[in-house]
Amino acid sequence: MALRDLSVRDRYFSASAAKTGLASKEDYAYCHLVMLGASNNYSFASKFLPEEIRPHVDALYAFLRVGDDRVDVSHAGFSSPLAAIEDWEKTYWRAFESGDSPDPVMRAYLNTALEYEIPAGTMCTYFQAMKEDLVKTRFENFKELLHYMDGSAIPVGRAMTYLLGVQEPYDLEEALSGADALAIAMQLSNFWRDIGQDWQIGRVYLPQDEMHFFQVSEDDLADGKISSNFIELLEFEIMRTQGYYDQAREGIPMLASGQWGVMSGLLLYERILHSIRANRYDVFSRRARTNLVQKTALISKAWLDIH
Repeated sequence: MALRDLSVRDRYFSASAAKTGLASKEDYAYCHLVMLGASNNYSFASKFLPEEIRPHVDALYAFLRVGDDRVDVSHAGFSSPLAAIEDWEKTYWRAFESGDSPDPVMRAYLNTALEYEIPAGTMCTYFQAMKEDLVKTRFENFKELLHYMDGSAIPVGRAMTYLLGVQEPYDLEEALSGADALAIAMQLSNFWRDIGQDWQIGRVYLPQDEMHFFQVSEDDLADGKISSNFIELLEFEIMRTQGYYDQAREGIPMLASGQWGVMSGLLLYERILHSIRANRYDVFSRRARTNLVQKTALISKAWLDIH
């Protein structure tokens, strides 16, 4: 991925980002390009975070994206996806042990973690989840799915909480609880939106016991069958996910900064649920999307919600 010109690099690099002297403008600019290329909703919502935080959000997202892509997209240069993610994990711990890294994304994330005091252990469960992704393609119940999201989603929200800070009279643990709920809600929204796409790559995130209860089979998923049973199952999952969004809303006022950006992200991802319903629960041939007009309206609503 090629870097853009110097003006773009300057724009996405805060002076405070180099406090530790580890990362360069090019490192953070590269992370920004990774974000732009991978997530429409996430990158759009990040525009409404405080300017000084954005490069650090880019670094966090790019760090996670590299690991995800090594598992899901390409393990070029390694013997297997497992070898690729294990190498990224070793790169991570070497960076924290040595205080530097030859990799631009890791160098940027290390710089961010040191500046905002994000504990190195925050990402332990992330690497565990990425390795589980290679062998675990079904989840017997929602408890198992929650365990998986403890690594695949929750570290994101926790790292973001360190970046944004917590204001009095709240404490970190209270704010982390809201962050956990938002991370779970966002990932569940993606799971339900991508049921058809995930089936194509051999993964089913719908809990097996709930599929059985609603009498939805994997053959139904293979056929893209939108039966009344499937609608009831998906509506059950949507309502559960909505509960996590409701819980997450309670945590946003605890943040010291970035409330508008976080609320914007919440509303954009929550919109996925409404889009699934608008598409008549067709998660096989129609992707739940939010257009620019809808996004703009949601950003405006987010501003009103926090004021």
